[in-house]
Amino acid sequence: MNKCLAIDGRKIGVDYKPYIIAELSANHNGDINRAYEIMEKAKEAGADAIKLQSYTADTITIDCDSEDFQIVGGLWGGQTLYQLYKDAHMPWHWHELLFTKAKELGITIFSSPFDFTAVDLLEKLGAPAYKIASFEIVDLPLIRRVAQTRKPMIISTGMATMEEVTAAVGMARKHGCEDIVLLQCVSGYPAPAEEYNLRTIPDFAQRFGVVSGLSDHTLDNTTAIASVAVGAAVIEKHVTLDRNGGGPDDSFSLEPNELKNLCADTKIVWKALGQVSYQRSKSEVDNVRARRSLYVVKDITEGEKLTSHNIRSIRPGYGLEPKYYDEALTKVARTSLKKGTPLRFEDLK
Repeated sequence: MNKCLAIDGRKIGVDYKPYIIAELSANHNGDINRAYEIMEKAKEAGADAIKLQSYTADTITIDCDSEDFQIVGGLWGGQTLYQLYKDAHMPWHWHELLFTKAKELGITIFSSPFDFTAVDLLEKLGAPAYKIASFEIVDLPLIRRVAQTRKPMIISTGMATMEEVTAAVGMARKHGCEDIVLLQCVSGYPAPAEEYNLRTIPDFAQRFGVVSGLSDHTLDNTTAIASVAVGAAVIEKHVTLDRNGGGPDDSFSLEPNELKNLCADTKIVWKALGQVSYQRSKSEVDNVRARRSLYVVKDITEGEKLTSHNIRSIRPGYGLEPKYYDEALTKVARTSLKKGTPLRFEDLK
């Protein structure tokens, strides 16, 4: 039986349409109205959930400009960690406002906590689930604290070794969390599709007995859509209003129309997977005429022997199946048969 769980009443697993998480991250760009608009667009696009990130610069790092704290290269090069997170963080007093907005829109909202105080805040707001970010998968005390809420936990696995994934899942289960989602992830921003190793997704499900999915940092939807075919039940994508908006995560995020396409296309792929079946489908029923079958191709009199000259395998497919051709050639006609008659056993003796 396939593993499944529920978040906010929505069942999640390979037997249900993909669960799409719109990651708001730092794409609010310091403007709560922009955050509201992203939420509205995500709902319109068909996303199932909005995800926040709950930290402050002081809870995630320290204000220090030594070499260890300098960012070199990449999207955020030239800043210290403290500067990046100070600019990117979502003010904590926004959380309640955003939770209220989500309720008004009818979309699920939860967050990635980065320390115990963030978990406390989210518990007060009634978060229905938690996300452990890839960089935090090694923070086993944080995983323990989240597990103690007894709520579903989604864990991204970017950069993680098998041992680290095993330790994270073990810690979660040890402290009361049974509803776990593991997301295959590459912690590159953006990440190349060829590094995603999507075959890891079904391996997660089989190896750990969890629901599995994808946290996707590629620049389009191709990888995410393909992931459904190998068993992704959850897909997370960063979402913005404008990829050129200048925010920390804008450049590798989906715009609203792309999110809409993701929601639609992954659902199509999921429906196309269906189940193992060797039955004729509804759309094929009328196409039996395009199959071959045995037909009388020259008038045959009663008692006349059937030969390759008076019966043939032709279209349409309303006569005997062609596999009976050799047997039919050993028979004679029970009654007279006109050219164009589909051959049937009752016509033969």
